[in-house]
Amino acid sequence: MSKAPVFFIDLRTTISRNMSKKILDLVNKAGIAETITKNDLVAVKIHFGEKGNTAFVRPIFVRDIIDIIYACGGKPFLTDANTLYRGERGEAVSHTKIALEHGFSFATVAAPLIIADGLRGNDYIDIPVNKKHFKKVSIASAIVQSDTLISVAHFKGHDLTGFGGALKNLGMGCASRQGKLQQHSNISPQIKAKKCKACGKCAEWCPADAISQPAEKYRIAVEHCIGCAECITICPHGAVDIKWNESVEVFQEKMIEYTLGALKDKYEKSFFVNFLLNISPACDCYGHADRPFVPDIGILASRDPLAIDQASVDLVNAEQGYADSALNTNHTPGRDKFRGIYPEINWEIQMEYAQKLGLGTRNYELIRL
Repeated sequence: MSKAPVFFIDLRTTISRNMSKKILDLVNKAGIAETITKNDLVAVKIHFGEKGNTAFVRPIFVRDIIDIIYACGGKPFLTDANTLYRGERGEAVSHTKIALEHGFSFATVAAPLIIADGLRGNDYIDIPVNKKHFKKVSIASAIVQSDTLISVAHFKGHDLTGFGGALKNLGMGCASRQGKLQQHSNISPQIKAKKCKACGKCAEWCPADAISQPAEKYRIAVEHCIGCAECITICPHGAVDIKWNESVEVFQEKMIEYTLGALKDKYEKSFFVNFLLNISPACDCYGHADRPFVPDIGILASRDPLAIDQASVDLVNAEQGYADSALNTNHTPGRDKFRGIYPEINWEIQMEYAQKLGLGTRNYELIRL
């Protein structure tokens, strides 16, 4: 099996070769120009970070990538889809606001912000995949309608997938709210009676007429619920409860099927950058960022999402882990750092399934620039 090239830069700089020049060299050598045709609308999929989180990719680094896209003739925009849970990124107004607060303004990154699944997270397109868990997946419209898709991922730990990299940035990050619910849960949301104020807003909004008021409080009829998840954020009192009950194994496979959907018809028009900086133990969706569990390593770029994630895992595991961190075991170089934080999570499930579905190869050549 041939090896997929993964390009790597470390964090050393000189007077003649600063980090911007190194990033330019990195993405050019990795072939970003091959994915962009003049006037392409280029979706740069990134995580803006939940309010209180500080581990997300620095906007100044994103600006370097945006400048390169312009030089290739593309028209870039920064994007992410709204969250399943109620938070600062649950709808487009608050989502855009927190992105701006975190430095992702046009003045900083030179690209507009477009929330991929619209104002309330229900602007999506069903993409056929015909795989084990899904016949179709609900992908945010701006992702589907873009010409080129570039993943800019903060590589870190994750409590359901072991780590989050390019595969998760697309599989979870490009899913509509409905798609996120499909991945995390296999049953309908429920209304908490203690929180329900019987305002009726959920019933008015429900597109399936699955919410009624048989007594003092509202309830969701499971047999009629279509799993759109719109009631979760439309409720002003936070009374709609998500059942985060999907098994880790099935969740990872579902996520990969969504990655497949996000990349459909874009295999030759996609590009992946992983930042191995501020390698925190948990997702940037949390409203805090615990200290990194290994030192900063560098930045990777590739045309293969599976290869870049495998290379990222290997680089992290090759480091000496920090004792004063969330890393409980496996501190020595060569040991599995992600199992050291989440011993019950087998992160290889996502990798094996991605390879089975033809998303790439785990067999790579690391090219240091």
